[in-house]
Amino acid sequence: MTKDILIHQIIDVLEKSNFTVSSRCNIRPRSFDLAARQDDVLLFCKALYNIDSLNEETASEMKALAGYLGGTPMLIGAKTRDQMLEDSVVYVRYEIPALNVQTLYDYFVEGIPPLISAAPGGLYVSIDGDVLRDARSQLSMSIGSLASHLGVSRRTISKYEEGCMDASIDVVLELEELLDVALAKSIDILGPFRRSRQEPDENDTFQPPTDGILSFIYGLGYDVLSISQAPFNAVSRDCSTTFLTGVSKYSNAMVKRAHLMSNISTITRTRSVYIIEGESKTTSVEHTVLIERKELDSLSDSEELDDLISERASTTVDY
Repeated sequence: MTKDILIHQIIDVLEKSNFTVSSRCNIRPRSFDLAARQDDVLLFCKALYNIDSLNEETASEMKALAGYLGGTPMLIGAKTRDQMLEDSVVYVRYEIPALNVQTLYDYFVEGIPPLISAAPGGLYVSIDGDVLRDARSQLSMSIGSLASHLGVSRRTISKYEEGCMDASIDVVLELEELLDVALAKSIDILGPFRRSRQEPDENDTFQPPTDGILSFIYGLGYDVLSISQAPFNAVSRDCSTTFLTGVSKYSNAMVKRAHLMSNISTITRTRSVYIIEGESKTTSVEHTVLIERKELDSLSDSEELDDLISERASTTVDY
């Protein structure tokens, strides 16, 4: 399977589940290949045939960008090391959920969440401890008796009931057969990332830019998240406006990036702004506002830049 085929499969699944999908992010390097939205769910998808080829730098940028914009980073692939990814299994690479296309389809199209997580040593299932405790009590079975039946320690059963330990698939199947209840807890792939960009995490730490145009924008009163693997150079935000931020001279390559930024900004529900070093031939490219660097010199705070962006956005034209 080539990466192009994998990406087309991902797009097909997302569109079937009523996601609006961005154009493919075809710059190099790139931290994500597609952005997609379904109502309040925003995804940043990275397609890699072998999920182990994801590096830490790319993963960090994916997580930072998703966290900044209230989205979820997601890795979709086909294999790990020398084996194919299994259906209904969630793998994790640098804290990013990784899954195959079938699991993606089951989750978003069929509404069937995965039950199994991959971890060092094998595949594991999270047990609903309350259900286990109630089922054991209804059968008047002690922790010791259940532990003896499974060949594990009493402490292990206690940890299952407390929700502190996952179990192997074999153990869960044996427990479900013995107690005649469903014990496996489904995995919410989006769960760890469910917070909006209006609710920054207290652990968020963003290093402010130290020089150049991004530093100037930071000085106007914006938070600025620098990006190195995307069509834009940063995401900038104040209390009222968030915009994808590009910086470069005017060129054909810049125009292509501005078009892609415009498309992605529609998905992320942000604005798109390109700061032009030198002269610009137009004031906008599609929905991306173009502002010459010298125009920033007359601005004293973020409110004035917000006003300039709003004024220019209201007159944007296709280019």
